[in-house]
Amino acid sequence: MKRAPEPELTDAQAEELRAALVALEAELSAAVAGSQDAAATVKLDAPIGRLSRMDAIQQQKMAEASREGMALRASQARAALSRFAEGQYGECVSCEEPVGYARLRARPEAPFCIACQSSREQR
Repeated sequence: MKRAPEPELTDAQAEELRAALVALEAELSAAVAGSQDAAATVKLDAPIGRLSRMDAIQQQKMAEASREGMALRASQARAALSRFAEGQYGECVSCEEPVGYARLRARPEAPFCIACQSSREQR
């Protein structure tokens, strides 16, 4: 069954989403910069017990994963802002159909429409 195409973004919706992208990119970039200490390597010669060291290493790995996720999302926000400048924001980078306002409102950096994203996740 073929899906109905999403309507194009209005100028007001596009401006709202552009502002959201700018704010998201700034927030994520600041969070990545601020999380650098938490993701720092645990020093093995630190005078702490074995369990404390294991806990510190686990926390460091979780902080590192969180930091990588935030950095990826910030990169996606910058890419979306580039698509804005090129006049291609809101267009699926795979099928070139409109992504849809509801999806972009939830994830303004989303490069794919729901159908293409679902297809990528199933692979």
